[in-house]
Amino acid sequence: MRLPETYARRMQELLGDECEAYMESFEREYSQGLRVNTRKISPEAFLGLWGDPLESVPWCPAGFYLSPGGKPPSKHPFYFAGAYYLQEPSAMAPAAILPVEPGDRVLDLCAAPGGKSTHLAARLEGRGVLVSNDVSASRAKALLKNLELFGTENAVVTSEAPYKLASRFAGYFSKILVDAPCSGEGMFHKDPSIVKNWEQYGNEYYAKIQEEILDSAAAMLAPGGMLLYSTCTFSPLEDEQTVQNFLQRHREYQLVEIPKCGGMADGRPEWIPEGDSALRRCARFWPHRLRGEGHFAALFQKEGTALPWRDKAESAGRKRELEPFYRFVEDTLAVEAASLPGAHQMPQLLGERLYWMPVEMEALAGLRILRNGLYAGDVKGGRFEPSQAFALALKKEQVRKLAVFDTEDPMVIRYLKGETLPSQFAPGWNLVCAGPFGLGWGKASGSLLKNKYLRGWRYQ
Repeated sequence: MRLPETYARRMQELLGDECEAYMESFEREYSQGLRVNTRKISPEAFLGLWGDPLESVPWCPAGFYLSPGGKPPSKHPFYFAGAYYLQEPSAMAPAAILPVEPGDRVLDLCAAPGGKSTHLAARLEGRGVLVSNDVSASRAKALLKNLELFGTENAVVTSEAPYKLASRFAGYFSKILVDAPCSGEGMFHKDPSIVKNWEQYGNEYYAKIQEEILDSAAAMLAPGGMLLYSTCTFSPLEDEQTVQNFLQRHREYQLVEIPKCGGMADGRPEWIPEGDSALRRCARFWPHRLRGEGHFAALFQKEGTALPWRDKAESAGRKRELEPFYRFVEDTLAVEAASLPGAHQMPQLLGERLYWMPVEMEALAGLRILRNGLYAGDVKGGRFEPSQAFALALKKEQVRKLAVFDTEDPMVIRYLKGETLPSQFAPGWNLVCAGPFGLGWGKASGSLLKNKYLRGWRYQ
């Protein structure tokens, strides 16, 4: 491929004898990966179901390299069930490195289209809260879909400028991920059109944006919290220099060593003026050293003692206005309402829509919110109509009325295309499943299963 002369010259200066190997990496096949949704299945169990052999990604326990010529992963029913996310392997690293634990308050500040947010959500295991933000409203819609596809029940999806979030969430989060906008040098192989963007804007343009975003993130991190900064570029100006500038502006932060594996390399302090040796604690992902297109990561910790986070417990009392929902639970599900995904959060009716919310609505007033928690469904006319998001959040064993098809059954694709199916299932709402995974709802009536799969998600 054609690389800008100034870029090729800079890489020669930086890499020296390694530059030839880097340039040759553009000739190999692009690395593609799949990350298993551990909220739905373990990596080991997934491998047994998938059939085709998959090689593990060293820095991500749930990640695998896709084999050339295998099953088309974006057309497989498991993809529509949210059993995995398709992601470039080195891009799996940031959410794997940030030490998220169930119960944390986590912010993904530049989150669309959702690869890292879905990873963080799986690691939270439904506890604590995940705020996933993207300043672009259109990209935030894709982010919301991917989080719902993954069955996430404790996410708040926002579309705001970082400084505006900082004015509302000062010192709130225990973990923050900033996968910052960048010049995208690690994406040249995947999408050569990014070269034109690089030529138009250059590294300085993005370095300024990165510093502004990091300052907003710093204001939102709690004492003792951790912040992961990452880019998909090789530019020292956007990587080591941005990290060093941040540390000079925020003396209460220090770099934490990122353990290296699978060909990961240290940061390079010698590539910037007066580079601090601590920058070696960062991690670089080079496409000629590992199977991945390229990434950079730096892990910071803020001084102070982290305070434990506890979920808000709601009264288990039965709420009169939710009687249609409780009847649905008794008729269709195999567990009590208190055991359902998101049920430990705050139930609230907004008009006809029922949500379980991890954050009080008052705390979000004035922000552009796409979703606060799990949208369970609609309460109207004395009945409850469950949502697509609720279907994906449920596990098969939590549902009593099931319409189960073998993964290879043509009925699965017919369902995903929105077709009405023949029915021998119990009357009423049924969770339609492909093997062990729920796909969405169908409503059995007589000899037909009426298709309730969300129109905008249908198989194309």
